[in-house]
Amino acid sequence: MIPARKTRRFSAWFTTQAEKRMRRTFAAVRVRGLEHLRAALTGAPVILVSNHTSWWDPLVCLLVANRLVGSDAYAMMDAANLRRLPFFARVGAFGVDRSEAGLAAESLAYATDLLDRPGRLVWIFAQGDERPINQRPLGFKRGAAVVADRVPAAVVVPLAIRYVFAEREQPYLYLAFGPPCAASGEVEDRRLAMEAAVEAGLGAIEARLAAPDDAFVEVLRARPRRLDALAERALAWLNRRRRREVRHDRS
Repeated sequence: MIPARKTRRFSAWFTTQAEKRMRRTFAAVRVRGLEHLRAALTGAPVILVSNHTSWWDPLVCLLVANRLVGSDAYAMMDAANLRRLPFFARVGAFGVDRSEAGLAAESLAYATDLLDRPGRLVWIFAQGDERPINQRPLGFKRGAAVVADRVPAAVVVPLAIRYVFAEREQPYLYLAFGPPCAASGEVEDRRLAMEAAVEAGLGAIEARLAAPDDAFVEVLRARPRRLDALAERALAWLNRRRRREVRHDRS
């Protein structure tokens, strides 16, 4: 098990760099239900469970935890990836090695110990590995449910993550937080409840893509690059000129 080596100064710097990169990459980040996470953090430790579809997901952790809610956050990360990218330990990642049951148990115990105060957040990608966005069922592992069972005071908040290409060259990032999952029951019941809650969030994103509404709000928008802005103005000018020519030919 690889412990986190979180430092405030490095976390602040790395979060700023991650946000800059996200602004360059995504047309916008759109969020629904953030109030569920904010409310939970005010009175309890929080287990945030989500799907896992992209290498961008760890940077989403930083955006949510350090920019949107300002929590003391940690995240479970595959040990092999953490060894390859050790700087993530300095922003709160701790490694889980699922090759042996005993090693995985150490990580679950570590996550349990972290959830000792209100405002503390442990993020678990409950699928364990990156999976296709259209996979159903999501195939959540038992780890998050085990941790929730061990820490009755913790609130489990589900989060659905989806990356979408639409009308812009850049993709959009959608985040749908749901109300807290059931606070009791057997481990398997908890696992199923978490999986169903994240699937419901993905369904809400699907509905938003089919029929835009006001449920999602933009929390981050790409800064237009100078060359892109010039190109857009040039295209707009050419389109206006073309329309004038068409009207002239018709007259």
